[in-house]
Amino acid sequence: MRVAVVGVNGRLGRALSTALEDAPFTGTRGPIGWDQPDLDLDTLDAASAGSFLDAERPEVVIHTAAWTDVDGCARDPELAMRRNGTAAGELAAACARRGIDMVFISTNEVFDGRRTDGVGYAPGDERNPINPYGAAKAEAERLTIAAFEADGARGRLGIVRTSWLHGPPGGDFPAKIAAAAIRAKAAGEPLRAVADEIGAPTYTPDLAEAIVELIAADPITDGPARTAIHHLVNGGRVSRAGWAREVLRATRIDVDVVDVPGSTWQRASTPPSWAVLEPTPLPSGEPMRPWQEAFADAVPALLRGLTGG
Repeated sequence: MRVAVVGVNGRLGRALSTALEDAPFTGTRGPIGWDQPDLDLDTLDAASAGSFLDAERPEVVIHTAAWTDVDGCARDPELAMRRNGTAAGELAAACARRGIDMVFISTNEVFDGRRTDGVGYAPGDERNPINPYGAAKAEAERLTIAAFEADGARGRLGIVRTSWLHGPPGGDFPAKIAAAAIRAKAAGEPLRAVADEIGAPTYTPDLAEAIVELIAADPITDGPARTAIHHLVNGGRVSRAGWAREVLRATRIDVDVVDVPGSTWQRASTPPSWAVLEPTPLPSGEPMRPWQEAFADAVPALLRGLTGG
């Protein structure tokens, strides 16, 4: 099976490339990798997307590319919509016309995060984004679904929502928290960490393996439906502050942590306070492992990044 990864040099794209190289169904050539500057989200349309598809002839396209700077998206919502919304719709239209299956990576931020019942968002819950990043991703969901449900469309669409991604090559929440803790300790100050944002940290290698499992078992959609939404996250939930404490425990950085509200810092973007997704079953029936176990696998690389080793 020919599988193309759009955004192959991103955090999830790299993990997917590795997982697909080990998957027997991709054959000896492995996955196809697309990224900038050849495939530019700022200019992508159905014609340019079609030229890539016709040249490589994939059977499945996994669209991971996105502008993930949520504050940058808030400062330029039109560009955010172009990169994270319209481009996905154009790619989906090109895939649907050719009968190519597509997996689109979305986010918990299509929801407003205001629910207070302690229940994670389910795939069928109404989208209601509260920031431009989430609004663009919600529009991408709408456009990709419309493309695959249009008259004459072929192929199937799987939307994969996830949350709080971390993993190689660094520069993620654990790395930023560890660096901030080191600075706080040097200044003789506590580390302030947000206590009123709750979510499920998700390790990109785990998410990549789950997506590969979906493709391998052929349940991008269930039954005759052309589209389906999957929630793929590591198990459990934690506040940003709780995750920060786990980072400090794992890295043995001895500094006090003080819980603060997210409003402590002024930001261009407003993140959802409740970022919890209700996981959907994988074909194996096994859930993704708890976030703590996944984070433990990320610690060695985190430590190497801190020491420069």
